[in-house]
Amino acid sequence: MNTDFQVGKAQIHLRPARADDAAFLSRVYASTRTEELEQVNWTDEQKAVFLQMQFDAQTDHYKKNYPTAEYLVVERNGLPIGRLTLERKPGQLLMMELSLLPEARNQGIGATLIQGLMDEAAGAGVPLVLRVEFFNPVIRLYTRLGFVKTREVNSVYHEMIWTPVSVAAPRA
Repeated sequence: MNTDFQVGKAQIHLRPARADDAAFLSRVYASTRTEELEQVNWTDEQKAVFLQMQFDAQTDHYKKNYPTAEYLVVERNGLPIGRLTLERKPGQLLMMELSLLPEARNQGIGATLIQGLMDEAAGAGVPLVLRVEFFNPVIRLYTRLGFVKTREVNSVYHEMIWTPVSVAAPRA
């Protein structure tokens, strides 16, 4: 996959996550749960403890169930703004997570990164697969980019797949 992208005047770079990125990655995770946690009557400290516990559980789950996954930090002009987690599996490219800080959303960065993954999947002749919560508004972006809902995964997620034309076309 390409690790450098231009989005408007911004230079976007992907780099492997390091141990010293843990606090940043946790902050990105927490930023994706803000609206959800506005619904509970907890103190900020309780929310912080809960979010750290959830982040740690997700990290452990990924490491246990996706041992070959790549953990990347998304940088804009040298500053970290998000995270991308991928696993290249036989027959598919799995985008496990793409999360950006709120101030980096809705600027074309996510769409550009997903298009880069689509290009990689097309080059490898495999589908790009992701899972997204039923209620997540990013489903509109995925649909616009050509992803199709294929099934429900447990009671929370849709699996969506983008299939390159070279894979979808019937063979003669």
